[in-house]
Amino acid sequence: MERDGRSPGHGRRETEEERADRRWLELLQELRVTQTGVQILFGFLLTVVFQPRFATLSETDRDIYLATVVLGAAATGALIGPVALHRMLTGRSLKPQTVDWASRLTVLGLVLLLCTMASALLLILRVALHNSLAAWIVVAMVAWFLLCWFALPLWARARAGPYRGTVRDRGTDPDR
Repeated sequence: MERDGRSPGHGRRETEEERADRRWLELLQELRVTQTGVQILFGFLLTVVFQPRFATLSETDRDIYLATVVLGAAATGALIGPVALHRMLTGRSLKPQTVDWASRLTVLGLVLLLCTMASALLLILRVALHNSLAAWIVVAMVAWFLLCWFALPLWARARAGPYRGTVRDRGTDPDR
């Protein structure tokens, strides 16, 4: 750190608090997209059990449905969690740590959302297709989500090389 509390090196010249504020605002923008999507999906899932056709589902399909609802609830909790975390820790001088935990909750929420979408897709395709093609389509879609949500960002991060600035006590990329 330089005397003014700013990180030397490449990139932005911002204090740890400025970085935390910027990262928090960026995270909020990302959460707005994912929260809306997961809430709509979860709301839809909650209505399925009240449809007349639900009673005709096989035991396996009901089990898939129950797993999907639980995964959807868990994804909703993880993706709304950063807001509660921020609210409970506001004013405690823990902004950088709050942003780190909120970021971890968001990644967990994305993993749970991936599982929710995969199981919802499996249920829908099992009912619609009545054959093993459903499982293959789900595998292909999970691979697609993994590519878009995880592999591509990790590839871009690795390609960019190591973070060149200095981050006190962590020695890692501040935007992880």
